[in-house]
Amino acid sequence: MTGGGGGGGATADTFRIAEGCLGDEPTVTVSAPDGAVRAVLALRGATLLNWQVGSGAAGQSRELTDGYRDEAELLSQDGVRAGLLAPFPNRVADGRYHHGGRDHDLLPGRLGDRTVYHGFAREAPFRLVAATMTPDSARLLLRSTTIRPGRYPGYPFALDLDVEYTIGRRELGIEVRATNVGEIPAPYAAGWHPYFTLSRPRPIDDLVLQIPAQTLIRTDASLIPLRGKNALLPLDRCPDMDFRTPRRVGDAVIDACFADLTPGPGGRTETVLSDPATGAELRVWQLGGYLHVFTGDTLARDRRASIALEPVEVPTDAFNRPELATALSLEPGRRREFRFGVAYVPSTH
Repeated sequence: MTGGGGGGGATADTFRIAEGCLGDEPTVTVSAPDGAVRAVLALRGATLLNWQVGSGAAGQSRELTDGYRDEAELLSQDGVRAGLLAPFPNRVADGRYHHGGRDHDLLPGRLGDRTVYHGFAREAPFRLVAATMTPDSARLLLRSTTIRPGRYPGYPFALDLDVEYTIGRRELGIEVRATNVGEIPAPYAAGWHPYFTLSRPRPIDDLVLQIPAQTLIRTDASLIPLRGKNALLPLDRCPDMDFRTPRRVGDAVIDACFADLTPGPGGRTETVLSDPATGAELRVWQLGGYLHVFTGDTLARDRRASIALEPVEVPTDAFNRPELATALSLEPGRRREFRFGVAYVPSTH
């Protein structure tokens, strides 16, 4: 572990890092010098387990994510809580796709339900290779070199993955970088699957959501997008899913992808989740891509206690969409980045 303040060299006025475990799973904990910020990451999948930020009240902090609570949950991957999604986000229909002139099967020999979810980086081992601590933030670099031919059926490509977390006083940023270290082009895209909460122990129904998207991705009954332009539904024609103007989540059941996001200054798109009871906000930001929203109705634990607001580079089943083939293809020796994160705006009253 290298970098200013890393590996026990932090001074009393800088962010700190400590190694630990969730059961037998190694973790790292980052905390602000005054204790007002705390984030816990599992090295399995470089997974954010917990993010707490001072709420403004003396000595109090607020847990803003609903992550895995114990080793069993982390290993089960139920709900993919804060999973980093690579080399594909969401689903690959029938576990099959065509790339580089060949057919690939991610579930060889599997009968019955053959849907593949959310890639395999979320369970891959990462190691902490660098940490830099300052009085206002911590920056951690985690690396995995396990995506290699023969390791994952149906994905005969070689990728190195770097995940850089920047943890500040009220903001958490993530950059996922993939480098093709193989000899053939690889299909690749990334995303993040966090669950956010502002209203515990109340359900998400009274929270207010704003999504700066112009288009909804239409899907079939299996949540696989329709082919070609049939998948694009202007939100003007779908008022029940139109959150361009902030409104209550209510009893809406959502598992859908939003497209044509409208960026703000610097190309950064912000989806805003707010609690009208307190005035607190979470601003989920991303540079490019799409936003998938899931209201947690099928979770094994605490249904509708949190909402997944997922920055993704591409929509569901992108590996089977010919119009995305060029964008997905990562050439040998090339690197691609996807940046996203979340900022907390504390209660105003």
